[in-house]
Amino acid sequence: MLRWVAAAMVVFNGFFPAVWILFTSLKTEAELVQKPITWWPANPMLDNYVRAFTDQPLLTYLKNSLLVATGATVLSLLVAACAAYAIARLNLKRRELILTCIVASSMFPLVTLLVPIFETMRALGWLNTYIALILPYVVLNLPVCTLVLVSFFQSIPRDLENAAMIDGCTRLQALWLVVVPLAAPGVFTAGILAFVNAWDEFLLALSLNSSPAVRTLPVGIALYQGEFTFPWPIISAALIVAIVPVAILIALFQERVVGGLTQGGLKG
Repeated sequence: MLRWVAAAMVVFNGFFPAVWILFTSLKTEAELVQKPITWWPANPMLDNYVRAFTDQPLLTYLKNSLLVATGATVLSLLVAACAAYAIARLNLKRRELILTCIVASSMFPLVTLLVPIFETMRALGWLNTYIALILPYVVLNLPVCTLVLVSFFQSIPRDLENAAMIDGCTRLQALWLVVVPLAAPGVFTAGILAFVNAWDEFLLALSLNSSPAVRTLPVGIALYQGEFTFPWPIISAALIVAIVPVAILIALFQERVVGGLTQGGLKG
């Protein structure tokens, strides 16, 4: 019984904010501030969604976020797979120290890295470009992606790679043709984590890209508020639009992600 209560509390804690945002997006501003509070909107309306797309170029922000998050995810997985394979398979000296350094590198607050990243991108002339966000996101995602993939690569028998190399594969071909497909749950898990981190990131997106043409969704949503007004129903509608792609992605790969997290926890 206690287990079911705990599970219900976790589900409620995870879903309630999203449900409340959905209900808010269907209300008028007058209904939102009335007392007593109404949970379900009296007259659900979609006007807030229309205004979310007309008050700001939401489609442009959505496209920019998709490009940046997808690019960062692909590059993160490519680099992390090579790094994880080297740690899991090669006879590296001080392997545990390398893993410790990877974990430690993920603990730096992003705000402490903001100025160096900004100065680097300005020196390279990459401000207000997609690459200005993709490269830092790759660096920030690498520790998590590498650690996830290391535990999966270690669980794959070496004999499979050796057989592939006997048949003529190089070590790199054995990685991409044998190891990565067998570690698919881990690859999907690392990919989802990298995508969500890049999709939700706000500080770097705000600091490195000020041009509306390359502005991402989190920064764009912050622009709906005025100097003295906060149109919460419209902001909530924009938030629902931002949540939908991630929700679809997780729904499509739910089994692989859950399996990857479970297996990674058991094998790590």
